[in-house]
Amino acid sequence: MEAVFRAEDIVGGYGKAVVVQGVTMDLRPKELVALVGPNGSGKSTFIKSVWGLAHLFSGHVYLDGEEITRLTPEQKSTLGIQFVPQVDNTFPDLRVRENLEMGAYLSSDPAEIRQTMEGVFDTFPILEERKEQFASTLSGGERQMLAIGRALMSRPTVLFLDEPTVTMDVPTARELRRIVKEMNDAGKTILYTTHLMHEAEELCDRVAIIDHGRILACDTPENLKRTIRHDTTFRIEVDTLKSASALSGMKGVKNFSKKDDASKNTTSLTFILEDEAAVSDILSAVQAQGAKIHYLQKSEPTLEDVFISMVGRGLE
Repeated sequence: MEAVFRAEDIVGGYGKAVVVQGVTMDLRPKELVALVGPNGSGKSTFIKSVWGLAHLFSGHVYLDGEEITRLTPEQKSTLGIQFVPQVDNTFPDLRVRENLEMGAYLSSDPAEIRQTMEGVFDTFPILEERKEQFASTLSGGERQMLAIGRALMSRPTVLFLDEPTVTMDVPTARELRRIVKEMNDAGKTILYTTHLMHEAEELCDRVAIIDHGRILACDTPENLKRTIRHDTTFRIEVDTLKSASALSGMKGVKNFSKKDDASKNTTSLTFILEDEAAVSDILSAVQAQGAKIHYLQKSEPTLEDVFISMVGRGLE
């Protein structure tokens, strides 16, 4: 299927610093694609480079086959593409209704604006409840919903959402994910950046894994997990380890990640093993530090395990 959006060989960054290094990505019509990576991996910079908010050193951007590389963000938005950043970009001194009206700059017909706003209220009922409140009185999650609602006022076909749940509590984030999926089902093409693999797996048709400004893999969640299904995923929780150096380069260990939990005084380790015989060596190395083993488990691979397998660390 021909791509509705294509970014080709994007090299972008800030000033003279290159952050994104030759990224190519297609979005097919009505597709929801996650761009996943840890903080600093280049997710936001990639979107800002193609949108025009970061420096694009080289590369090309296409919408419906037409090159839009050098158009301004305002010009791109008139063609049916919108970007919602993770930072709050609402107008705090305007009411919710007035913020939405600011997004309707493509129309001067009051009846059409009202109709579009009613559609936004159908999508985000909380905004209708708060429509006469000033944006400054909303919670962080509600302001993010308002920013997305304002973007919808221009009736885009392609929507870039940059870590939209980052300021939200768990229930609000869950509700936004439901809405994003609903928008996609209704025909929106969406690029969704996140550092949360469970969001990507729950929402997306394809997942692109990015690290150090490069795309390492892009496929369906199932196909990505299949790439390491011949390996063994082994999880262990122990007393806080002073050092994990003894685990590096261990025979049979393809890669592993380590996460300390200060509140529990524990270390969680996830190993991607090429040889299950390595388990005994792992346990010996842990016990040599005097650390008590709380649990160990062999499990089916997750998308985060795919990431660990590729880069040797977790996402958080």
